[in-house]
Amino acid sequence: MGELNEILEMTRDKSTQKEQDEILLQPFTYIQQIPGKQFRSQLSVAFNYWLNIPKEKLSQIGEIVQMLHNSSLLLKPQTPSRDIFILRGVPVAHSIYGVPSTINAANYVLFLALEKVQQLGHPEATKVYTEQLLELHRGQGMEIYWRDSFTCPSEQEYKLMTVRKTGGLFMLAIRLMQLFSNNKEDFTKLTAILGLYFQIRDDYCNLSLKEYTENKSFAEDLTEGKFGFPVIHAVQTQKHDKQVLHILRQRTQDVEVKKYCITLLEKLGSFRYTRNVLESLDEEARAEVKRLGGNPHMDILLDKLLSWKNSDLNSLPSSSSSESKSSTCN
Repeated sequence: MGELNEILEMTRDKSTQKEQDEILLQPFTYIQQIPGKQFRSQLSVAFNYWLNIPKEKLSQIGEIVQMLHNSSLLLKPQTPSRDIFILRGVPVAHSIYGVPSTINAANYVLFLALEKVQQLGHPEATKVYTEQLLELHRGQGMEIYWRDSFTCPSEQEYKLMTVRKTGGLFMLAIRLMQLFSNNKEDFTKLTAILGLYFQIRDDYCNLSLKEYTENKSFAEDLTEGKFGFPVIHAVQTQKHDKQVLHILRQRTQDVEVKKYCITLLEKLGSFRYTRNVLESLDEEARAEVKRLGGNPHMDILLDKLLSWKNSDLNSLPSSSSSESKSSTCN
């Protein structure tokens, strides 16, 4: 009985919990060290031009959103162990720590984030968190289903997934911020536009730029088997010849095969179509910002996102090249 009391006492000991957290969160700590674009934190700052919440609350909410984003990266991509995939230029967490520990860490972080949401001190915060996390997992779940069942979604299905997954995380930040703001404007449309713009832009940049960049491997979405926006267009366009589908099914790491697939996407007009969509989304976003009263911080952010226009489809690397090139899509 004395031993049981000692064990129960240990469950309440913060130092014991801290020691165990250092072990349990190793995959999460690893993924945090990988450089990212910090787009979500910049977006929160831009929205705060309208919402004007205290810096302390903005920082707390930013930390919560970043935790959730990194948690989602831990699960990307949980694919067959015969392939070691690369995320932002380094091995994915589960290739180092194993799938069970990585999934446990990702789930653990969701509850650590929930704990921080409760510490915000607003009665509606947990409800907002739950609603947006459900949306995020609906979107992320469909993306995983399409990849693993090798099902090509329609463009409309892709957009719904993206609004839920990428836009859902954006919306979480904004809704939490609005709990502490007098501005109750409906930002749903702008958030959806930005979610689509960010995700389609990311899909485009992954396949269309001079690769071997500082934080991306060459066309990693093809190795993952992901149905990105240009790929969906190509599959729907290429009704009889299924070359793009067959290449995607292989989840190849062969640089020459991936270069050939990118050439196919260009010939099929998939990159041109994607660029047109990105142009339209940029225009829609700027029009919505103007309708909402203007925002210089949002204008600067949208200007930064236009870096996709500097991509160079004609400068693909040779398979023997190991030279690092700087990306224009940061």
